[in-house]
Amino acid sequence: MGKWNLPYHGGHMEKNDGIYYQNMTNLEVAERLKKNDVLLMPIGSTENHGPSAPYGEDTYLDTRLCEQVAEATGCTVAMPTWYGSHPFHHLGQKGTIVIPEEILAGYIQYMLAGFWNTGFRKIIIVNGHGQDYVIPLAIHKFGKKWQVPAIILYVHFWNAAKEQMGTKEVGGPYEKWFVHADEIEQSWCKALFPEFIQEDKEIAVPAAPMLPPGHIMDSSEMNGGVIKWYNAMGSCGAECICQPEGVIGDATKADWTKAKKGVEMTLDYLEKLVNDILERYPAGVLPPIDKLTQRPKEDIEAVIKGPNEPGGRHLYTLEY
Repeated sequence: MGKWNLPYHGGHMEKNDGIYYQNMTNLEVAERLKKNDVLLMPIGSTENHGPSAPYGEDTYLDTRLCEQVAEATGCTVAMPTWYGSHPFHHLGQKGTIVIPEEILAGYIQYMLAGFWNTGFRKIIIVNGHGQDYVIPLAIHKFGKKWQVPAIILYVHFWNAAKEQMGTKEVGGPYEKWFVHADEIEQSWCKALFPEFIQEDKEIAVPAAPMLPPGHIMDSSEMNGGVIKWYNAMGSCGAECICQPEGVIGDATKADWTKAKKGVEMTLDYLEKLVNDILERYPAGVLPPIDKLTQRPKEDIEAVIKGPNEPGGRHLYTLEY
């Protein structure tokens, strides 16, 4: 057996074992921050993934990755955000919960603020859903509003898997390019939460492209197109019209062993990222104030101390 636990059965959301922030007390968090102040923040979605996979698929993909990285590094995982933003072609799909992008960006911005105020000033957002146009906005809204020293990074996990999200022609294990709830995504599901997958109900549904090949990238941006799929409208048919089943591609070809190398590459990368951050900036250490903000030094030092320390203040005193 390799380093990582695959296929990965079960999770930690309801366990008091030091993985999830929401399951810890304030004393436990205070002790954790002395040793490891990196937080993994999964952002998921609730959407139709067909008859063989759950609505919460994207969220479970994120959390099951984060849990294993936390076990390996000692960092903390925030409970996931279950509802996400969706591109235009998802609109109207039954079972898909669409949160407007400006609302989600604001929500994430204030999640970042709350965790920063608590002491988690090194945050890695982990996402596996098609909302890449929202999360960077949230990070920059946070940065512009409070202008405090922090390390906030966004990892769309399949970018870490690189060619292992692609077809055989680019060195990957798959037959078709990644779209949605298909051979690729279903294979990852079987590697990370097989207990939720009903193999006897797997189906295949064709895509509905509106343009010739070579222009629009696939979901993992591996197929050589020029335009990222979320930088377009009208490049494909609406799912509620063309794929009401909730699948675009062939889920019947999914196999967890196809995803194994890609999942391991992603876990290896996230582990390295956490460890590299802590090596450069150990617990309690931040990038230099004078290199990240021009707010008055005394204000920044006060909010870094925090609301419960002598001479400290909470972050929201900077909200001007």
